[in-house]
Amino acid sequence: MKPSAAAAAAAGPGAVEVRVERPPRPERPQMRPHPGRLRARPYYRRWTPWVVPAASVACVAAFLVTMFVNDCPRRGVGDCSASFLGRFAFQPLRENPLLGPSSATLLKMGALDVSKIVQGRQGWRLITCIWLHAGVVHLLINVLCLLFIGIRLEQEFGFVRIGLVYLISGFGGSLMSALFIRSSISVGASGALFGLIGSMLSELITNWSLYANKVAALLTLVFVIVVNLALGILPRVDNFAHIGGLISGFLLGFVVFIRPQFAWINQKRVAPGQETAPVKRKHKTYQYILWLAAVVLLIVGFTVAIVLLFRGYNANDHCSWCHYLSCVPTKKWKCNSSPQTCTVMQQPNTLDLTCDGTGTHHSYSIAGATQDQISQLCNSLCS
Repeated sequence: MKPSAAAAAAAGPGAVEVRVERPPRPERPQMRPHPGRLRARPYYRRWTPWVVPAASVACVAAFLVTMFVNDCPRRGVGDCSASFLGRFAFQPLRENPLLGPSSATLLKMGALDVSKIVQGRQGWRLITCIWLHAGVVHLLINVLCLLFIGIRLEQEFGFVRIGLVYLISGFGGSLMSALFIRSSISVGASGALFGLIGSMLSELITNWSLYANKVAALLTLVFVIVVNLALGILPRVDNFAHIGGLISGFLLGFVVFIRPQFAWINQKRVAPGQETAPVKRKHKTYQYILWLAAVVLLIVGFTVAIVLLFRGYNANDHCSWCHYLSCVPTKKWKCNSSPQTCTVMQQPNTLDLTCDGTGTHHSYSIAGATQDQISQLCNSLCS
């Protein structure tokens, strides 16, 4: 405190000016942050999704190329659906009710076929079949589901982990399908989609302590999985690919979607001068156990499945009831997927076919029919 000039003059010439300094304010002690506040605001990077949209575009592009190769009008297989599309017209509905190409075209483009994988050593079909679809209906369902599920996951976990889960789950679904489906081809991204759903379930389990409404989320995921697997017992649906993709994605989720504890994250974000309880471990013990178990099961499972497949192993020989997991026969439909055979009579300008299974006969105005054309017509006649 400094006295005024008048007070100094009144004190006389010998007075000494006294300057009183105000003592500094004591610093306020830093408050320890409430653990609940930090816990409510963990830092996780948000990614911009591009792998999932790119995969969707790739599926659409592959379908367009398949329809271009199919060229229903030129093959002369009868009444093509949506003939106004020209070269992109669909096969007759009695042959392909999903509005798509013929089985022969899908096989040519890389569909999953056990005989070609084992005898022909065409293992690449285990991957190419993921990008092919049997028709417009099949394509739309898978692409919409992929966008709905995959974009959210890619925003949370990034393109690398989502891309790995998608591809490896699709591969796992193809392996499971090849071990059980022996007499028909298989296409579609459903196995990869089920892998994403399975990874969501394992992500919830391994990061259980991070969620608020964990029980509700768990019940919702289980309900979605059960409903979709139940739909897989319908004919023309490869439920083994769904099951294989689901198992693969479920195990992969424990490996690639593991997240650190909130307390470990918080201690990295504490401002200077703040104190928090030290946390040495980034993850909890049960997370390490699940991670290790999943890695072992993935390595062993894929190794055994690949070896058995290329040795010509038929899983149905050792599981008499497993075929019901993919199709349950009823009065409305049958589940016999054995290849159709026909008796062929080639005339100069006509082709006469008789289905060996049903006895149905039909004559086609085709000269010099190829084997692919005969196979397509036979499948159409016997369906």
